[in-house]
Amino acid sequence: MKAFVVEKYGKDGVSAADVPEPAVGDRDVLVRVSATSINPLDKMVRNGEFKQLLKYKAPFVLGHDVAGVVTRVGSAVRDFKAGDEVFARPRDLRIGGFAEFIAIDQDDVAPKPESLTLEEAAAVPLVALAAWQILVDRARVKPGQKVLIHAGAGGLGSTVIQLAKHLGATVATTANSRSEELVRSLGADVVIDYSKEDFSKVLSGYDVVLDSLGGANLEKSLTVLKPGGLAVGVAGPPDAGFAKQLGAPSFMGVVMNLLSRKIRKQAKKLGVRYQFFFMQANGSQLRKLGALYDGGQLRPVIDRVFPFDRTLEAMAHVEQGRTKAGKVVVSMASDIH
Repeated sequence: MKAFVVEKYGKDGVSAADVPEPAVGDRDVLVRVSATSINPLDKMVRNGEFKQLLKYKAPFVLGHDVAGVVTRVGSAVRDFKAGDEVFARPRDLRIGGFAEFIAIDQDDVAPKPESLTLEEAAAVPLVALAAWQILVDRARVKPGQKVLIHAGAGGLGSTVIQLAKHLGATVATTANSRSEELVRSLGADVVIDYSKEDFSKVLSGYDVVLDSLGGANLEKSLTVLKPGGLAVGVAGPPDAGFAKQLGAPSFMGVVMNLLSRKIRKQAKKLGVRYQFFFMQANGSQLRKLGALYDGGQLRPVIDRVFPFDRTLEAMAHVEQGRTKAGKVVVSMASDIH
């Protein structure tokens, strides 16, 4: 089958290749991929940023999002059958959406939302799961709380805005003036044009901040939180909880805590909290999210669709910051130009 494979870590490490179709285990669902999408995590894995914790063996197929049609199931699979349309974020060490077929553990798979096309569904799993796990599992957002979401027009930000609004929060976001209409239509109550205003000078008393930029932006984010508030960072720095989540040896937790020592110290001084976030595959949560898409509470935001043979171009489009809003999708359909 055709696939895009990491031959070696680094910017030029991905290439098109012919690889064997994946083996199907007892608990696996074999999916013919209809569409996938590009995530910043693809670049991070390609560059080896987590190689001490996620020990991929090159060559391996890249790609963290999948929508497609089940072609075969393992002997222990009961909830899926050939012909089912599904979507998934395959678990770490079993990714591989940039291919014609992928075998996924049944626990990571959910039925595709009926209201979405396969291409739309491919834009959803990673960002929707991240939004749910940040707002519901970590922050336990309640109606009336205040949530700040940086980069609200991005793939993750546009999803988190919608879910935060659904949960009853007052939502602020940073975006450029070009994206203001979009983020307001998604549910943002307050929009800060980052090219003209410093969010930390105009916002205060927030319960939760989601930071996807890191560095100085994360440090300033701590200052808009109310006492006890939580800053969640998806761009790092990582903390001991990340190492524990991935089942790493305890010394790796010590290393991760050293990396995040400065920001955690700043947070403590301000009476707030900082946590690094790395999402996990979860088919049952995807089912709940699918119902929200079908109910109209959430909608995918898609920037552009590339054909499968231009997957590397699609990755470059995201990496070079050319995405105007939402996700970049890669489709197996032959009529994409």
